[in-house]
Amino acid sequence: MNLLHNAGMTAQPPFDALIAFEAVHRLGSVTAAASDLGVTQSAVSHRLRRLEDFMGLPLLMRTSGGMRPTPAGEALASGLAELLTGLGELRARCRAAASNGPLRVGVSAALADYWLVARLPMFKASSTPIELIIVESTAQAIRLDLDITIHWLLEGEARETSTQRVLFRERVFPVCHARLLPSAPLHDPMRIAALPLIHKGAGEDANAGTEWSWSTWFARLGLNAPPPVGLRYANMATAIGAALQGSGVVLTRSLLARDALGDGRLVRVLPEAWDMPSTKVHLVRWPAVLASDARVKAFVAWLLDEADERVQ
Repeated sequence: MNLLHNAGMTAQPPFDALIAFEAVHRLGSVTAAASDLGVTQSAVSHRLRRLEDFMGLPLLMRTSGGMRPTPAGEALASGLAELLTGLGELRARCRAAASNGPLRVGVSAALADYWLVARLPMFKASSTPIELIIVESTAQAIRLDLDITIHWLLEGEARETSTQRVLFRERVFPVCHARLLPSAPLHDPMRIAALPLIHKGAGEDANAGTEWSWSTWFARLGLNAPPPVGLRYANMATAIGAALQGSGVVLTRSLLARDALGDGRLVRVLPEAWDMPSTKVHLVRWPAVLASDARVKAFVAWLLDEADERVQ
């Protein structure tokens, strides 16, 4: 008997290309996706081309606001989200069957560096021995390596369920190093235009109309001129790091600036009355199959206690 194998019948899209597409769709730029995945921009572009060749359709288009999905790309993104969730559940089932290993927690670099790391000793002191592995990358969540993830989502997407809880609601405001503004905060808010600004994200258009846009803040302050061009960083962790070095004024979140404001490394540039509420919130999420896992329950309970004790 001859068995004929038709490769076309079982052809699967390249998984690394799917991950690259998801990152670009989520972050809006090839540059940000490359940083998130820890690869070069050319590697991301190459993977996207392979995926479009496989699908036979364009999936992304470049706009003034960043990379946006075509109708085919939007359909793929919807199906891809379900696929990755399903694959994550498979891994979680294996983890639930062997609950004596380390607990892997995924969190953004900014939240880890400027809030979580300083507080982890309190968790270790208050709980039964649990080995923690902190992964500072959203890309790792896509690779299905995590037991718990802390997400930063639009408030409308952050509903509480049996597998996720809202942690923090924050405010956004400008800060800088104390030596840059010894007499902080400014009594005349319009003087902010004379200070060096630190920008975050792929471009000003990507943040247009939001609390993260210097254009939004200049409009609120009654400044008619566009914000001056300054240093731009792809992520919040690096932007805050630049501010801590005295490079300029950065728009930050109350939780991330809390410790540095408390010890004087950063100062408020404007009075608190100018603060804007963040349109995003932090949310902790875990797979349903790990809901009864003692390690997950202990860590989530501690996070919720920390959130309750540190109202932002």
